[in-house]
Amino acid sequence: MNIRQRLPRIENAKHLAFIRQLPCLVCGDNTSTEAAHIRFGHALAWKRQCGKSEKPDDVWTLPLCGKCHHEQHEGNEAMFWMKKNVDPIFVALALWRVTGDTESGEAIIRENAP
Repeated sequence: MNIRQRLPRIENAKHLAFIRQLPCLVCGDNTSTEAAHIRFGHALAWKRQCGKSEKPDDVWTLPLCGKCHHEQHEGNEAMFWMKKNVDPIFVALALWRVTGDTESGEAIIRENAP
């Protein structure tokens, strides 16, 4: 029998601090940005679904203001992003790639904002 062990969670405090420096991806507010983790799964990106009591890897974070962050976690998260016309997986991976480069991060936010 093959028992699959879960890999340890990827934590990166520097990336979370970088995310908090960026404006909200949804509304553009830059006064109270939070690092919002994406919880739904995405098979093509090898991202598994996370439960409410489990935090995803820090790779899967986006900058959201408190209001938008709360709205993200109400109801169906995938539907929230679909309604905003945002591909959160793509944006999170792009931000992970440029972590620490605020100018590039802001450009990614501008190019992907609804």
